[in-house]
Amino acid sequence: MSGFSGLKRVLATGAAAVVLGTVLTPVPASALVLDCDTFRHNNDPDVGIAFCVNRTDRAMKFRAVVVCGRAPDVNGHWVTLRPGRSGQSQGECAWFSSGVGAIGVDERTV
Repeated sequence: MSGFSGLKRVLATGAAAVVLGTVLTPVPASALVLDCDTFRHNNDPDVGIAFCVNRTDRAMKFRAVVVCGRAPDVNGHWVTLRPGRSGQSQGECAWFSSGVGAIGVDERTV
């Protein structure tokens, strides 16, 4: 009977792993709603910029998320865009950083 109880334990553990794997699977992030371009400033490698256009029918807000090399990452100011409008947000890395490594966009509905 110990063979059957061991098999039951293995099956129960496997079933629990399948259920937990299904429940705890991360949901992929949704695509950006705003139409955005990101770039590093031409004359200052410590400045990252996000330029966005709101092509939706509702107000949105966004900010630049700047990844800095060898320094803390920074966020730009929140910018609110009404439908059809455009704007930019920028963040500046610390003076001791190695410059902008990447730029993302954080956006929310208003």
